[in-house]
Amino acid sequence: MREGKIEYGWGRAAEDEKFHDACGVVGVYAPGKQDIARGVYFGLHALQHRGQESAGIASNKDGKIQYYKDMGLVQEVFNDEIIGRLQGDIAIGHVRYSTAGESHAVNAMPLVVYYRGGAIALAHNGNLVNAHILRRQMQENGVIFQTGIDSEVIAALIAKHVNQHTIEEAITKTLDVIRGAYALVITVGGKLIGVRDPGGIRPLCIGRNDEGFVLASESCVFPVMGAEFLRDVEPGEMIVIEDGELKSLDYTQKKRRASCAFEYVYFSRPDSKLDGVGVYTARSECGRILARECPAAADMVISVPDSGTVAAIGYAEESGIPYGEGLIKNRYVGRTFIQPDQRMRELSVKLKLNVLKGNVEGKRIIMVDDSVVRGTTSGKIVQMLKDAGAREVHLRVASPPVTDPCFFGIDTPDKSKLVAAAHSVDEIREMIGADSLGYLSVEGMLKAIGMGNDKTCTACFTGDYPMELPELDMEREDEPWMIGKN
Repeated sequence: MREGKIEYGWGRAAEDEKFHDACGVVGVYAPGKQDIARGVYFGLHALQHRGQESAGIASNKDGKIQYYKDMGLVQEVFNDEIIGRLQGDIAIGHVRYSTAGESHAVNAMPLVVYYRGGAIALAHNGNLVNAHILRRQMQENGVIFQTGIDSEVIAALIAKHVNQHTIEEAITKTLDVIRGAYALVITVGGKLIGVRDPGGIRPLCIGRNDEGFVLASESCVFPVMGAEFLRDVEPGEMIVIEDGELKSLDYTQKKRRASCAFEYVYFSRPDSKLDGVGVYTARSECGRILARECPAAADMVISVPDSGTVAAIGYAEESGIPYGEGLIKNRYVGRTFIQPDQRMRELSVKLKLNVLKGNVEGKRIIMVDDSVVRGTTSGKIVQMLKDAGAREVHLRVASPPVTDPCFFGIDTPDKSKLVAAAHSVDEIREMIGADSLGYLSVEGMLKAIGMGNDKTCTACFTGDYPMELPELDMEREDEPWMIGKN
């Protein structure tokens, strides 16, 4: 038997090179389904690209919550025996890449917390910008925390309020004091609840199948679960599913839509649709606009697979330059940022990508990537192409220069590690050894996404954050988000 064990909580029935991914969440409401955890397992598989450190599932049967979570990929964490023991009418799941809290099993989700009336299971995609302030206040009032993640602040606040209020009221009171980005799936009693932050920074959508309802970070989950996409959860909306019915509640009037631009540039799967925009279409249009903004004379367009492929095809179609394969990806190697140090990151580039020498030798190459963060991997790939005989390598980036860190659920390097924060485009070109370098403009990216600057968060490209960042000034303890100030 592998390490880890099924744990129980009694509910009411008992009285770096790329940006580090956001997490992924799934929730299923399917009364009477015999194998509900298996559906969540398949849903987490579809979201594996969003988090590769840990995975977990919690099931709810008449308020009794069972859960299992561990470090590793979904297929490494779960087996048939474990899945078979997670029986219930409701289940939630989570895949994680750490954005707050170190990479340890204790920080894996879903979280299960206990209160006087039972147990609550919660999974969170996003990041709070006032978590440390709230945690410090709660610790001063005697609250003990078991993990290092900001999600536990949310769970602890809900558990505190639910003793005197309905679960919907308890969640609303919690949302009144937290600030940041969050897509939540929660199960308690006989309910599955989904919540999206007032800006809609992190995605969450609703599907329906013959058994019931599905909540998920991305719509790519629904086909594998036999569900039909219904709609996105709106910013500032709480979805409550109970007794076979779906109810919508607006928990705040303070809404400013700010969908994360990087979801379209890199994070989400190309077959997903977020806030009415197809990710494939947006990336293809990024490539087309990039070809118009940053043309180059070349013999072939190639991509840095897989995240740059759709934009590269769009670039090729717009420019009229043939698209071809110049780099082959070893799909059994994880993303380079998972490696623990720079030396291993550099080695893993060669483990991950091979050059098709016969395709690039003697040719002028346009290489399209989705983004450049540190620039070290780009330099390695350019050198690999030139070592294979490429006559010229022109790097084209299907997003603007990354100049600022994200505080909303993406684990980014600090600003000093962002190559575009301190260097001009020409300096970056020289550092990576490309013959030319061109980035998509912010205006071009917004046009490709089609949502406008007033509905899109572009903070990592512009430094224009959609909300105040209170933890950057920890001494301001008279602000309205402080507990007890509302």
